[in-house]
Amino acid sequence: MEKEYLEFAKEIAYQAGKIMLKYFKGENGASYKYDQTIVTKADTEINSYLIKRVKETFPTHSVDGEEEQFGKSNYVWVSDPVDGTAMYARRIPVAVFSLALVVDGVPIVGVVYDPFTDNLYSAIKGNGAYRNEELIKVNNIELDDMRSVSNFDMWPEAEYNLYDSIKELGKKTYFIGIGSVIRACMCVANGDFNLAIFPGTKHKNCDIAAAKVIVEEAGGKVTDLFGKEQRYDQDIQGAIISNELVHEEVLSVIAKNLNS
Repeated sequence: MEKEYLEFAKEIAYQAGKIMLKYFKGENGASYKYDQTIVTKADTEINSYLIKRVKETFPTHSVDGEEEQFGKSNYVWVSDPVDGTAMYARRIPVAVFSLALVVDGVPIVGVVYDPFTDNLYSAIKGNGAYRNEELIKVNNIELDDMRSVSNFDMWPEAEYNLYDSIKELGKKTYFIGIGSVIRACMCVANGDFNLAIFPGTKHKNCDIAAAKVIVEEAGGKVTDLFGKEQRYDQDIQGAIISNELVHEEVLSVIAKNLNS
């Protein structure tokens, strides 16, 4: 059944990519939500399309989309229709579509699609991670290796203040913020980055659900900011996404700074 779910997710992803490209160079209808984040026509159109297709194909399942939700079930399609909307609205091509099937809180299928490079990242729990048809793996680079590149997301209203942790870890690794945490997670999955740190909480399961299964199937590790497993059908406690090799070191730095 997981293969059927994956094929469905891929189909949705490719259609989402077409919608993203349709609005990318034209009038994208960008506006600001109550939390001062940007939403575009692509976000809402993709979210509505996902709900329509889930209702038709898996009527007993529910949808937890960043822009719209449907139903209540232990089988939840968790989606961020356009992650990196602020960049997308400014026509900077780093945004991606993300979709995971979460069963009893655990992502079992995940896809992330980058329509600008036509790269589809996918995984079924227990079956490895892929970019298109190519098997991908995380790297084995330590933080203090000159090749180490890491991604961070921070904003002043974030529940967890990670600025001191980023500053300390930044003495070892080269930190950048590419404007899409999910795209950064795919960089971890395919070995370009060895770490991504994300302080998101409220409804931010939509950002990490697909990345959880893809990164871990690529050999990496994804936990909350305290090293614990968490459900991905509800709010999360941030996320550390790593090649696993650096995970414990990052956890210790974050714990020290959050408790100080």
